[in-house]
Amino acid sequence: MHIIYQDETKIFHLYNDNVSYIMKVLPNGHLGQLYFGRRINADKDYSYLLEMMSRPMASYLLDDEKLFSLEHIRQEYGVYGTTDFRRPAVEILQENGSRISDFRFQDYSIAYGKPELEGLPATYTETPEEAVTLIVRLKDLVSDIRLELLYTVFETGAIARSAKFINEGKEAVHLLTAMSLCLDLPDSGYDWVQFSGAWSRERHVKIRRLEQGIQAVESMRGHSSHEHNPFLVLKRPSADEFQGETIGFSLVYSGNFLAQAQVDTQDTTRILLGINPSCFDWKLETGESFQTPEAVMVYSLEGMNGMSRIFHKLYGKRLARGYWRDKARPILINNWEATYFDFTKERLLEIAKKAKECGVELFVLDDGWFGQRSHERAGLGDWVANPERLPDGIKGLAEKIEGLGMQFGLWFEPEMVNKDSDLYREHPDWIIETPGRHSSHGRFQYVLDFSRKEVVDRIYGMMEKILEGAKVSYVKWDMNRSITECYSASLPSDRQGEVFHRYILGVYDLYSRLTAKFPKVLFESCASGGGRFDPGMLYYAPQGWASDDTDAAERLKIQYGTSFCYPISSIGSHVSVVPNHQVYRNTPLHTRANVAFFGTFGYELDLNKLTGEEQEQVKEQIRFMKEYREVLQFGNFYRLCSPFEGNVAAWISVNEEQTVAVAGWYRILSGANMPYTRIKLQGLKEEYRYKIEGRDGYYFGDELMNVGLITTDYTSGEGAVSEGYAGDFDSRIFVLTAVKETQ
Repeated sequence: MHIIYQDETKIFHLYNDNVSYIMKVLPNGHLGQLYFGRRINADKDYSYLLEMMSRPMASYLLDDEKLFSLEHIRQEYGVYGTTDFRRPAVEILQENGSRISDFRFQDYSIAYGKPELEGLPATYTETPEEAVTLIVRLKDLVSDIRLELLYTVFETGAIARSAKFINEGKEAVHLLTAMSLCLDLPDSGYDWVQFSGAWSRERHVKIRRLEQGIQAVESMRGHSSHEHNPFLVLKRPSADEFQGETIGFSLVYSGNFLAQAQVDTQDTTRILLGINPSCFDWKLETGESFQTPEAVMVYSLEGMNGMSRIFHKLYGKRLARGYWRDKARPILINNWEATYFDFTKERLLEIAKKAKECGVELFVLDDGWFGQRSHERAGLGDWVANPERLPDGIKGLAEKIEGLGMQFGLWFEPEMVNKDSDLYREHPDWIIETPGRHSSHGRFQYVLDFSRKEVVDRIYGMMEKILEGAKVSYVKWDMNRSITECYSASLPSDRQGEVFHRYILGVYDLYSRLTAKFPKVLFESCASGGGRFDPGMLYYAPQGWASDDTDAAERLKIQYGTSFCYPISSIGSHVSVVPNHQVYRNTPLHTRANVAFFGTFGYELDLNKLTGEEQEQVKEQIRFMKEYREVLQFGNFYRLCSPFEGNVAAWISVNEEQTVAVAGWYRILSGANMPYTRIKLQGLKEEYRYKIEGRDGYYFGDELMNVGLITTDYTSGEGAVSEGYAGDFDSRIFVLTAVKETQ
């Protein structure tokens, strides 16, 4: 990867093996976008790509000509009001009421490696050779605001972007819009792909054509949300999973966001990605700076799968951090769906003993262990063990679990409080609420004002005491409601537009302090399931609970959609009881496991309540996961058949050496007299011969990828019946191993 600057033409060319990104200083000093796409020759003057022409109804910047109109020029960080009428990347309210900005090129610097973003999660490098970073400095000479645009080109093929504002003037200003990324593309011939849903059906794939006008997804809930993920894809209509031009845009942020495409009537497409401008107003005093979150762009000519593998590698190895980043995750059991609030120490140990017998490695105590938390109306905020339920405290229970030969994990919801709690009675002013307005609740709980340092400090102190005083190896960090009546009692009226962002900064601060103090604790983020499954969380917690919906058939869609951006090692996935507690569906035990294998894997039930035969199945599932979890969690992952498009879903994980692969095949509903079926695998070595567990003979890699793997025996006829694959919601795992003498 390289960044070059041609002084004569004032052109920047950023490139790696996959992509070129070219921009130019425009005649007015702004930065213009010339090209973003497949890698092209760097040793050339691309000034001709700046096209200008006179158009009716255009306004022009230069006094003596009718060509230079920002409305019809692709820009790097568009501003509104000086001949550009599109939605801007920046809007700054100044002391005189003006919102006009004029950021002109000053200078630049290029350095290997990547700077940290203060107080924010971001991708990183471990050696300078992994990336090169360009900082372009621009300035508005009227307001004296300096703008620094950061571009980092990774050797993986990704480009990370962000912006920083520094007030060098004599007056305070208000940032009303400060996007992380603005990209103008020369045409609109794309499909827009978003990942949307709701609680229990997160990150479903939605596809439509770009059209003139605005298309967007956003959150204004105070968190990235179940409804829309801060991730979008533009792909050419002819592109599919394995070929064609595809561009992914991801925001490393956990709060309110906007992801938007604006297609003008000349068919130019502007992408904006960053903090949602609605309800955002950041007062920037003299000498202060504001750093936007990071946005990541990935360009691929190998379709959606090619894009996903770049995101997986970058986010799995250079966004996730710490002790657990590269380690296979422990197989856990969580007591929530087994007991809910109704448990005693003896009941928990009974569940744990059976789990240990089956091979489980980590026991997680969920909600209900603290304060007066015997129901959802009380206890949140009082992070002290309930002596009636746990007479020996967390320390005593953890020692018992450790004595069984398992690790111990614990659930927290640190951002919330119930009014029936000692913390609320002591500090009723610590919740987010608007004076004189009714305060809404969610699940009878209220949001603590994490924009206030004293609130974060208090919660940190309670959590630190628990984690220091007991052998806790895992923390499930939950967040179960959105922010309403957004207002902080600690901020003046002209800073209330900062609360949403300051809240998320407080969450990041608490995560940073806890992960630094307890580096070997495995943190899993959760927000009523997938309500805050975003790259910002991945920086602190290497895995996240993908959804509260644990039904195997529903999880196919949720995990399939999640995999477009997020590595498999980040996807929390469990086997739960049937009938399922979310959709009341009965699915076979083997299918529940076959779906959950492609994630962190665990159980959400009481194994004592299974039959002896089912318990033997569980033991075999755990044995299998222990043998293949390195491949499943860290291998190259390929989506093969979409559950959004048909009755069959399939995917495969392949190790780096291409010697071991694990494929999952899932049939939603059975049918009568079905046709012959096969799936074409991906990621194998063409010349290798593979042995498929349970099948005779050998298969070449190119054979399995081009001819396919026959699955007819599991879909139709007497073969399906005889092998036990005749019902709805069935599945099969295929293990492929390269024959050594052919390597």
